[in-house]
Amino acid sequence: MDLHPAISFDNTENAFAYKSDKELRKARFLFRSMSYQWLVKFGIRFTPWAIRIGLPVKGLIRKTIFKQFAGGETLEETATVAKKLGEYGVQVILDYGVEGGNNEEAFDHATDEFIRVINYAGTQPNIPFMSVKVTGIARFDLLQKLDHSVEQGSGSLMRRFSKGLETLTANEKAEWQRIQDRLLRICEIADEKNIGVFIDAEETWIQDPVDVVTILMMEKFNKNKVVVYNTLQLYRHDRLQFLKDSYEAALQRNFILGAKLVRGAYMEKERRRAEQMNYPSPIQTDKAATDRDFNDAIQFCINHLDRIALVVASHNEYSNLLTTQLLQQKNLPLNHPRVHLSQLYGMSDNITFNLAIAGCHVSKYLPFGPIKDVIPYLMRRAQENTSVKGQTGRELGLIKKEIKRRGL
Repeated sequence: MDLHPAISFDNTENAFAYKSDKELRKARFLFRSMSYQWLVKFGIRFTPWAIRIGLPVKGLIRKTIFKQFAGGETLEETATVAKKLGEYGVQVILDYGVEGGNNEEAFDHATDEFIRVINYAGTQPNIPFMSVKVTGIARFDLLQKLDHSVEQGSGSLMRRFSKGLETLTANEKAEWQRIQDRLLRICEIADEKNIGVFIDAEETWIQDPVDVVTILMMEKFNKNKVVVYNTLQLYRHDRLQFLKDSYEAALQRNFILGAKLVRGAYMEKERRRAEQMNYPSPIQTDKAATDRDFNDAIQFCINHLDRIALVVASHNEYSNLLTTQLLQQKNLPLNHPRVHLSQLYGMSDNITFNLAIAGCHVSKYLPFGPIKDVIPYLMRRAQENTSVKGQTGRELGLIKKEIKRRGL
């Protein structure tokens, strides 16, 4: 397919206009450091340990990887970043960096924090979305037990889930109800404040109950507008079909399907667990298969925008250009109200800012929170930049190109 020539991701002047010379040099230093795999491996092991035992490393982390990939430690600190991005037509998805508690008090606290984020976003002009991890408000082991029970059944996901609930004890059923009530509170406030809620994807062995509770929330809140979005990891070989099944559910239950498409975040962990426990890997055989399903999913969503709201969350240049091309083929505007594109803060600025100039709805995914809470996220970013083929090299090459253009 010929892609539209008007949108180019090679323009580094657009990509880095929001960065000062000093910030650009710092970014060059960071990505150059991340090009050394041994250094990243050491950092991934050493940093969480250093934080845990109280070594004085927070200052260094704050000035380097935290500043590159996070919006700040508090909501108020994210305001500065959001304002700067807004000046260039880029919106923000707020992500409170909680990775999961282990008791009811922690889950209730995380719920209150998610609601605080929504209330704050509702006062800001360019923060239309926030994200929620169900593992932040639910016990992992309960989700895993439910998922296992659902896997044993037959029929539709909702039917299997109803049967799975019967395997829970009375206390566990009450616990599951509390999880639903927490998410319901979050979605009610989001509905009231007109903020979209992205429910993050999780590991395959807890994803079924996450899908179920997300569908229940979409059924309740996505009648006339889109409040709730599910996240589909297309590096799973079953997710394209799941997208189509979710669309059928939306038709039957009369709601608008919110679909956030990502390639995925747990590939190595998923493959390792499948091998250790001797079951078929849920991961695509190769990257080409992932790319094919991802782009087919974009096409399916754009063919059904009457019933689907699409978020393309991708650093892949082709997938982003494909989205704009498909809209243009259908004579739909690039700023279609049900199509949004997004990249992680600190990465792929060449995509984000050039899409913004073209008139697309585009955002940066902006995590925030105390450094100790955001460390798992930051370690994944460091790992991703070394494990995704050529990612660090691409980022570094673009930064160097812009530094040369500026004559620095």
